[in-house]
Amino acid sequence: MALTNQQYDSIHKKYQETQMRNHRILRDRRAEVYARSAEYRELDEQVSSLSVSMGRKLIGGDPDALCHLRDSMRELKEQKHLALIRAGFPEDYLEPIYDCPICKDTGYVDNQKCRCFRQAITDLLYEQSNIKSLVQTENFDSLSYSFYQGDDLLRFRNAVETCHNFVNNFNSDYHNLFFYGMVGTGKSFLSGCVAKELLDKGNMVLYFSSISLFETLSKISFDFKAKEEFNHLMEDLYHCDLLIIDDLGTELTNAFVSSQLFSILNERHIRKKATVISSNLSLEELRERYSDRVFSRITSYFEICKITGPDIRMYKKRMLNRK
Repeated sequence: MALTNQQYDSIHKKYQETQMRNHRILRDRRAEVYARSAEYRELDEQVSSLSVSMGRKLIGGDPDALCHLRDSMRELKEQKHLALIRAGFPEDYLEPIYDCPICKDTGYVDNQKCRCFRQAITDLLYEQSNIKSLVQTENFDSLSYSFYQGDDLLRFRNAVETCHNFVNNFNSDYHNLFFYGMVGTGKSFLSGCVAKELLDKGNMVLYFSSISLFETLSKISFDFKAKEEFNHLMEDLYHCDLLIIDDLGTELTNAFVSSQLFSILNERHIRKKATVISSNLSLEELRERYSDRVFSRITSYFEICKITGPDIRMYKKRMLNRK
């Protein structure tokens, strides 16, 4: 899902604000130099007068005017440089100021997005994803197999491989993932790994814990004043490139939750938009907790990964307490 026009406009607006801010800084610096160095100001005025004079000669057909202009400008530039230093300023004090010297704060280099523009897009996507702090620690770079043994290790390795395939084929293959198993075995961790990889590639990812998602939906769906907010949220839930629902089953499940969950899964399936769900529920508990329609959507259209092993969070906590 590409950024909306409004989102692109917000990035372009920041570039315009950056340009205006740096222009004001440079303007104030020039005024400061003028106030301290009459010599520099006079030389600057000579540049303006010389440009006008030579411009008239060029228009009048003088073939040597351009050459004389270049020579005179070069000499005046050197004199200005020395005058600036004599006045006690750094030699680059009046050079153009850019936050990004690569694109000169335009966002583009040769009609291609500058890396600063791409970073701005990534930052915006992270901000919207609700997962920025999580993926700082939960990503493939920090992945470890040391907590698993035997069949647990085999299942986790298979799940990691499934995640890599999911990321690598994301733009060409519609796919969904369902992680389930015991508490603390790495399900949410793998969801974070997938999220970071896709966010860094410029995809729009939305992350919600199951509790926060359905509490938010419940709060605004029954508030007439929040109708527009509800519609915007549902639009995002239906259309984002990847939706992550973490810890499904920890919410207070009722008919509203089951209905909203089915609506989200069904609409995203129709639009071929990927979803990743993690849950501590077994498949049997999943069927009992939610409607047959929800169970059917997950078991039919999701690749299911069972993850077993020790409670890693408790293990790390015990290790920390021993120090």
